[in-house]
Amino acid sequence: MTSVAIIGSGFGGIAAAVRLKEAGVTDLVLFEKSSDVGGVWRENTYPGAACDVPSHLYSLSFAPKPDWSRRFAPQAEIHAYLRDVARDFDVLRHIRFGAEVLTAVFDEQAARWRLTLAGGEEHEADVLITATGQLSRPSRPDVPGLDRFEGTLFHSAQWDHDHDLTGERVAVLGTGASAIQFVPAIAPRTASLTVFQRSAPYVLPKPDRAYRARAKKAFARVPGLLRLSREANYVSNELRTLGFNTEPRLLFAHRAAYRRHLASAVADPVLREKLTPTDPMGCKRILMSNDWYTALQLPHVEVVTDRITEVRPHSVVTADGAEREVDTIVLGTGFAATEFLAPIRFTGRDGRDLHEQWADGASAYLGTVVPGFPNLFVLYGPNTNLGHNSIIFMLEAQVRWVVQAVRHLQQGRSRWLEVRGDVAEAFDAWVQQRVRGTVFAGGCRSWYLTESGRNTQNWPASTLTFRRRLHRLRPEDFAPAPAAVPVGGPRG
Repeated sequence: MTSVAIIGSGFGGIAAAVRLKEAGVTDLVLFEKSSDVGGVWRENTYPGAACDVPSHLYSLSFAPKPDWSRRFAPQAEIHAYLRDVARDFDVLRHIRFGAEVLTAVFDEQAARWRLTLAGGEEHEADVLITATGQLSRPSRPDVPGLDRFEGTLFHSAQWDHDHDLTGERVAVLGTGASAIQFVPAIAPRTASLTVFQRSAPYVLPKPDRAYRARAKKAFARVPGLLRLSREANYVSNELRTLGFNTEPRLLFAHRAAYRRHLASAVADPVLREKLTPTDPMGCKRILMSNDWYTALQLPHVEVVTDRITEVRPHSVVTADGAEREVDTIVLGTGFAATEFLAPIRFTGRDGRDLHEQWADGASAYLGTVVPGFPNLFVLYGPNTNLGHNSIIFMLEAQVRWVVQAVRHLQQGRSRWLEVRGDVAEAFDAWVQQRVRGTVFAGGCRSWYLTESGRNTQNWPASTLTFRRRLHRLRPEDFAPAPAAVPVGGPRG
């Protein structure tokens, strides 16, 4: 039995484990369904996969890395970084690999979480932390006939590296953050590449470059230089909160940069019209690429904006009646981001089902705790996503707060911590009211929104506001619990 159980071993799970160990909480276990750490950076191995946040900022504050190869790190390097952090901070011995959690039930009598793993094994923990992320379950489009396609079909997050695309007729569904990276990587070797676009994204130039050996040595040897780079990147990104969360018109500089990028990269007015977004800037994820527009102008590449009406065994049919024969379909259709914590089933006090409670859209106090689910802490939970800065900052703020909560329990001040319903409702009302004034409420269809239009993803304020609100655990925000029993202490 353990005092703390963590589900997932990506950035959130590893950060939580490190900080808990530093606080003296060593009786913990991480459950990882795969055979390796890394989360989204383990799973997404498609060609060209890389981060769109500067490397010095997209890393854990307690584990700076002076020798990133590029200003924006590629997938394999980020994955290797997470492996190194897990090893260097002695997290690996706490991880149970190949251990998928299917259900988690809160036992009120024992004040413990009972986990059931695939295969039937059970585990108990006083505290349960989920670090499964928002981008872990690939989304499959509802296209008639897709299941009857007889060629090769796979999602970008489940890339089939054994399948050679050389000389093939390839169809790509989607033009999101993954597609703009893998399309330029695969386009040159295909016989034909058809990109089916539902809506054009805003694409900015990516200020990427390789770090020279001299620069990496300086980051390693000059005191404070790496931290200065990190802070400069943070401040530069954080200033954009004004445009994203306060006054969308302040994104004028980004709109101008986008227009210059498109105009200089695409001479053909017909193609340029296809690649011109119709949604307000920022209501969908703003993308960065230096080769997306170039790839779309290759002679064998076609951008199709007509709606797909049907997939046949060897072709894709669009609303204009055109039929295009293809050998392989790659789904660049993103993730089921609004389905938080699925498919794990969580049962809280009085038999509450978490997914039923979230049927109209997920919500959590400070994006971290949910009424009716004592001692459950959700990292990268509802409304903690960002459009303007690094999610690592948000995760670390949550982790510091969760460590305070665990210490509170260890000291026997309460048997469990369950956020008050009125506190959670007031916070959710504040979030939803604030989000209505942000770029995310621009009226476009995006993965930020549920089917009913509720924004369950984005934080509608600055990251400093988020960190300030999680600076100190407030016991008065939690409902009275039964008589205190120290975590790990005797149980009746």
